[in-house]
Amino acid sequence: MATQPRVVLIGAGIVGCALADELTARGWTDITVLEQGPLFATGGSSSHAPGLVFQTTGCRTMTSFAKYTVEKYTALTMDGKWCFQQLGGLEVATTPERWTDLKRRHGWATSWGVESFLRDPGECARLHPLLDPDKILGGFHIPSDGLAKPLRAAEAQARRAMERGARFLAHHKVTGIERGGRRVRAVVTEHDTFAADIVVSCVGMWGPRIGRMVDLDIPLVPMAHQYAKTTPLKVLQGVNDDLSEMSKPLLRHQDADLYFREHVDRVGIGAYGHRPMPISADDILDFDVAPTMPSEIAFTPEDFETSWDAAVDLLPVLGDSKVEEGVNGLFSFTPDGNPLLGEHPGLDGFWVAEAVWITHSAGVAKAMAEWLVDGQPGIDLHGCDLNRFEDVQRSPGYVHERSCQSFVEVYDILHPLQPAERPRPLRTSPFHERQQELGAVFLEASGWERPHWYEANADLPEVAEIPGRNEWASRFWSPIAGAEALVARKRVAMFDMTPLKRLEVSGPEALTFLQTMTTNQLDRKPGSVVYTLLLDEDGGVRSDLTIARLGENRFQVGANGPLDLDWLRRHLPPNGGVHIADITAGTCCIGLWGPAARKLLQPLTREDFSHEAMGYFKAKQAFIGEVPVTAMRLSYVGELGWELYTTADMGRRLWDTLWEAGQQHGVIAAGRSAFTSMRLEKGYRSWGADVTTEHDPYEAGLGFAVRMNKGYFHGRKALEGRSEDTVSRRLTCLTIDDAHQVVMGSEPVFAGGRPVGYVTSAARGYSIGKNIAYAWLPANVAVPGTPVEIEYFGERVQAVVAAEPLFDPEMKRIRS
Repeated sequence: MATQPRVVLIGAGIVGCALADELTARGWTDITVLEQGPLFATGGSSSHAPGLVFQTTGCRTMTSFAKYTVEKYTALTMDGKWCFQQLGGLEVATTPERWTDLKRRHGWATSWGVESFLRDPGECARLHPLLDPDKILGGFHIPSDGLAKPLRAAEAQARRAMERGARFLAHHKVTGIERGGRRVRAVVTEHDTFAADIVVSCVGMWGPRIGRMVDLDIPLVPMAHQYAKTTPLKVLQGVNDDLSEMSKPLLRHQDADLYFREHVDRVGIGAYGHRPMPISADDILDFDVAPTMPSEIAFTPEDFETSWDAAVDLLPVLGDSKVEEGVNGLFSFTPDGNPLLGEHPGLDGFWVAEAVWITHSAGVAKAMAEWLVDGQPGIDLHGCDLNRFEDVQRSPGYVHERSCQSFVEVYDILHPLQPAERPRPLRTSPFHERQQELGAVFLEASGWERPHWYEANADLPEVAEIPGRNEWASRFWSPIAGAEALVARKRVAMFDMTPLKRLEVSGPEALTFLQTMTTNQLDRKPGSVVYTLLLDEDGGVRSDLTIARLGENRFQVGANGPLDLDWLRRHLPPNGGVHIADITAGTCCIGLWGPAARKLLQPLTREDFSHEAMGYFKAKQAFIGEVPVTAMRLSYVGELGWELYTTADMGRRLWDTLWEAGQQHGVIAAGRSAFTSMRLEKGYRSWGADVTTEHDPYEAGLGFAVRMNKGYFHGRKALEGRSEDTVSRRLTCLTIDDAHQVVMGSEPVFAGGRPVGYVTSAARGYSIGKNIAYAWLPANVAVPGTPVEIEYFGERVQAVVAAEPLFDPEMKRIRS
């Protein structure tokens, strides 16, 4: 029998307690939980959290966390008392914009398997009689939402963990982490040293303090959030008792950044409408010196005035009361609003589970326990992974600015393409000035400024061919983008591909390493390019890569982001035979695509760029004018062309050379919006949107990138016996004839009147004259010709399953 690892969890808030429970339930019992304060009212965010659990978000992973939290805590009791009451959640709209958004949220809930209903004002008032129905347009009702008792749920889970062998130690403030090489060895407190093979920091707002002990930036900001309780209300007298506390659904008034719950005969009001109130983790008081508890700072009534007025307006009975007590309670915000989960990139065995709200606590603990015990979580965590951020996104200024923005936007109606406004610009390609001259409209991702279309193309005659679309899909879009896609298909266009992550893998063992890490056959001659996959041990797709062999021992890897780099580095052989470098910042790339691409490019170089001399998925070094490039014959838009890479210092010269030569061929600059449309017409997948670790290659339509006969590779064993014929679900192409209805992603798909899947990516297919949506559907539904419906803002949009690719299925254009 294998020896159990020695596990030390830092922090006995609800996350530490839930994780101890989940780990011991899986047989790991050598668990020590260290808490700097008392048990279990530790003084952290769990100690003051009001306990409201609203499950629905636009993120499938976060909703899954919340669903499990509801399921687990509903079944949990302590000393005969409840830990969770499914009273329901009610989100109301007082503006047409919010009512429209609640319809979108209803779609999300349906996509993620949470039962929900849209209610008219009268129904809302019957559910929550304190509401003034004349003030609302409708509501979004989730019967399974409810109220958690955070401290009770924490202690109940801790007791179960202790019954299985875990120990919880109070008043053990961590003062240091001992390391041996790249591994964690022990946790040091004021009183003792605890040997450890695995350490998990679950300290929430104190995370940056613990992170510094192991040279790890924890990108979170403790933020004060106002919560107030009214004086007793006559209307509630005798309605609730001390045991149940409340009887009505939880209430959210997002138009005013408010939420409400009952406290027996009083009403609690939480507010996000005030100014951000960040505080440094170093300024949080210790338990022994805090006036009440470390996570509470003095209430600031002046910040609550607007919130109080809005509360009284929605719940008129509050007019006979006043705020009796309040607190500015601290909890953690991150730059993108998601938790921080995962292992230290440079210290094996040190893990974090930070910035986790009560709503997601049990779900996060389950995923973390799976990750630790089984080697990987059961659900996709890429949007929560500690290592998801680029270096620039971990700077103190960036983390502070974006975390404050996360607070401001908690209840805002956010478009999926809506970029943050500050701090920008951060990362720009060498072509940035030229793009500005062309009137580029920039959106932002991973700190990069990315052109989505160019106003210089407004006079293209193709603009008149682009149909209008619904209001939501019209945001952060222009018909110019459609014209750019059509011109790229007719002539030639230049796309800035610089933001895509580029790695160089080199060394005497580089080929062997990449062969074992990926699914396709890479043992090909230098000059070959291969599309391949990274898999988890269970066969889930971690990422898709494009790997060019530029020399015997040198490869350029086109990756999806920092998580790919982290994954590859974690698996490097210990003997130094492989070196990985992130070359993104020092290089740049232009995608030159369209029927006239060769006519434009060939006169600029002495190298032969004919199809015979440089076939599809081939690479070569060349000079384009005076610019040294690595040219790869690839196309994610389905047209003849090349990805042209050069060093950053030569980037603008490359742009100018191609631009000048392209004038006689009608070249344009085209943006990301056109690119997305063209890739969906070709059926090319986007990892993280269309495909994640929850899907295997055959389900995702990527089985062609798997070579089972090449020998061992990571995840190979899990794929044995699987094929396209064995899958129970498929990533499926849908088309929509109604030009007006361009869906955006995450919408539910119905077949036979019941929800069966959800949309991943969507766009207008300008070349095919139809709207496109990709969706995960059961295999028996994913049959070309099958009619389905997509729920879009409460309406059903007719769609049909289509064979893919929709554009140039014989690949004649791309191989011309």
